[in-house]
Amino acid sequence: MCRLFAHQPQRGYESQTRSLRIGGHCTSIRLEIAFWDTLEEIAGKEGVSLAKFLTKLHNEVLDHHGEVKNFASLLRCSCLIYRSREVAVMPDLNRATTVPVMDAAE
Repeated sequence: MCRLFAHQPQRGYESQTRSLRIGGHCTSIRLEIAFWDTLEEIAGKEGVSLAKFLTKLHNEVLDHHGEVKNFASLLRCSCLIYRSREVAVMPDLNRATTVPVMDAAE
C-alpha cells in the first residue's frame, strides 16, 4: 500500500510560492506543485488565467461566507474535490445497467 504513495514523483509534493494580487492586495500562496498543476487545469477548463480563476474563487467565498479564513487550504480542498469528481465513474443513462459511482469510503 505505501508503494502507491512512496513511489510518486517528488516534483508533485515539492512546494512552490506564487505571488498574486487578489482584491487589490498583493499576497503570496505556498502550495505543492501538484496542487498548482491542478489549479492551472481547472482555470484552463474555465477558460481563464489562473490569476482570474483564483480571484473569482476568492470573491465567491467572500460573498458566501463573508471571509476567507485559510485560502491555501481552500485551494487544496478544491483540488481534492475536483480530482475526486474526475475519478468518479458516472452511470451511462443510455445503457440498461449502470456503473456505481465510487464511494470515497471505499
